Amino acid sequence: MSEPAFTEDQRDALQEIANLAMGRAATRLARLLDSFIELSVPRVRMVAVGEAACALREMTGIDETLSAVRQGFRSDIKGEALVICRSDGIAQLCALVNDPYARSSYETIGEHELMLDVANLLCGACVSSILEQLGRTPVFSAPGLLGEALTFDEVFQPGMLQWHRALLLEVNFALENHSFRAHLVMLMAEESIRHMNDALDALLSSL
Repeated sequence: MSEPAFTEDQRDALQEIANLAMGRAATRLARLLDSFIELSVPRVRMVAVGEAACALREMTGIDETLSAVRQGFRSDIKGEALVICRSDGIAQLCALVNDPYARSSYETIGEHELMLDVANLLCGACVSSILEQLGRTPVFSAPGLLGEALTFDEVFQPGMLQWHRALLLEVNFALENHSFRAHLVMLMAEESIRHMNDALDALLSSL
C-alpha cells in the first residue's frame, strides 16, 4: 500500500489549523490550572507504526518513563489521541492545583482524575477544533489511562495499532515557571489520512 502523502500546501494548512486549535485548548487549560500556558509549534510527521515509538521519543524528548492517556475519535477522519507527560509530571501538577494558595477551583484532586481531566480537555479542544475546521464533527470515546510508568515501546507495543503507516501530529503545552509539559499526539491511519487530504484540499480551494 502506498504512503499517503501531503503536499507542502496541505502540510502548511494542517499546521495552521493545529495552531488555531492549540490556542483554544490552551485557553481552557489556563482556566483549569490558573496558569499561563506556553505553546509549541505543531509538528507533522508520517511514520511506519513500528517507528512511532522512536519518532515520539525524539519529538517529545522523553527518555524516561511516562504517563499516557488514550482517547479515540471518529468521523470519516478517525484515529487516536494520546496525552503524554513524564511520570513525575502529574504529581507536580497535582501539587500545584492542590496548593492552598493557588486560585484553583480544585480543593483536592487525585492524580488519576487530574490526568484524565487534562487529557479530556486537550483532546476535546484540540481534536474537535482541527476536525471542525475541516467540516467534521468528531465523536469521542471515553479517555482511558494506559499507564503511569510506561516506555514509548510499551505504549506502541505490537498489536496496539493495526496500521502500517500513521500520521503523527504533535503539539505540547507547558506551564509558565513550572517544569510540567504535556504532549498531545494525534495518530491517524492511511484511510483517514486520505480523507484528511481531501478535506484540506477543499479548505484550500475555498480560500
